[in-house]
Amino acid sequence: MQETRMDSFDHAILAALQRDGTMTNAALAEVVNLSASQCSRRRAALEEAGVIEGYTARLNPAALGYGLRAVIRVNLRSHGQGKDDDFARFVTGHPMIRSAFSVSGDADYVLDIRARDLDAFADFIHRHLLPHPQVAQVRSEIVLKTLKDERGLALP
Repeated sequence: MQETRMDSFDHAILAALQRDGTMTNAALAEVVNLSASQCSRRRAALEEAGVIEGYTARLNPAALGYGLRAVIRVNLRSHGQGKDDDFARFVTGHPMIRSAFSVSGDADYVLDIRARDLDAFADFIHRHLLPHPQVAQVRSEIVLKTLKDERGLALP
């Protein structure tokens, strides 16, 4: 995707929508000092350009019974298009894996995991991740305390 040219009004719209994606165009207009119709047009243009990918509700994992978060570093046994694709299908198909990244450094992949508890996490490791034929090594860290968990972007 090509970078979209934006002005300070577009940045203000994006910042406001990052804080509250449910804002109406009228409410957005008050925040960014434009008319509701201008906000509507700009919002639609940002959506069409792919700058705004969608809108979601931000859920509290602990309130829903997902009290454990872990970060897992995974090394694969070997590499190749078919083998990497097989592991990618496993990652995208498992609901406990909330984010996954192919990374540089001492691991091939880093996984962000949400589990109900330590037993569910151990079950995932021992029954799903370690038995995967492409997995050579797994190193996991349990998140003890979240210091920062920003989901948006720092905008100018």
